[in-house]
Amino acid sequence: MDLSYLQHLVDTVTDKDNLKLVRQEAIEFYKTHTVSECFDAAMELFLSEYFQIQEIGVFLFGYIAAERADALAFLKNTVSGHPNWKVQEVLAMAFDAFCKSIGYEESIPTIMEWISSDNANTRRAVTEGLRIWTSRPYFKDNPEKAIEIISTLKSDESEYVRKSVGNSLRDISKKSPELVKKELLTWDTSSKQIKQVYNLAGKLVFV
Repeated sequence: MDLSYLQHLVDTVTDKDNLKLVRQEAIEFYKTHTVSECFDAAMELFLSEYFQIQEIGVFLFGYIAAERADALAFLKNTVSGHPNWKVQEVLAMAFDAFCKSIGYEESIPTIMEWISSDNANTRRAVTEGLRIWTSRPYFKDNPEKAIEIISTLKSDESEYVRKSVGNSLRDISKKSPELVKKELLTWDTSSKQIKQVYNLAGKLVFV
């Protein structure tokens, strides 16, 4: 990678925490380079000492993941292990970019694969990345499918994931309260974990 470009990023994005600026840099690079060049750049950027530059790499992986299976695998298996929660927020956005590029209905097999991961960050990337689920094509017309998918994680071992699940269902309840209520009423809330999600998801439907 051109050292002048790396210096540009250091000078532009590392003295602040500006996600909008980071995304803009990633989009500009993606629009002006080949998929192969984006992949190579993403790998190099992810190794940066600056989390803002790492985020640009994560965005690039998401933009090319529909065309490079190894980019999607890197997101799932490597980026999910990053210790910085801000990078994990970008992982969620990158996963959504992948789903958008191939179509949300077509993404369902990958969505199910990711929420079956043993890594909490990978699972949360799905529930958080697609929020608000019913603002996305396909799920907008099929809110019951979104509810079904999200609800599979209602007893997740990670509180971090469960909070995302509860908040995602609460989002959907704003426009589809009866569907969310119908789902919640089938849950066994004797479980502390499920009860937590139930309370979050039901804030607007049980009043």
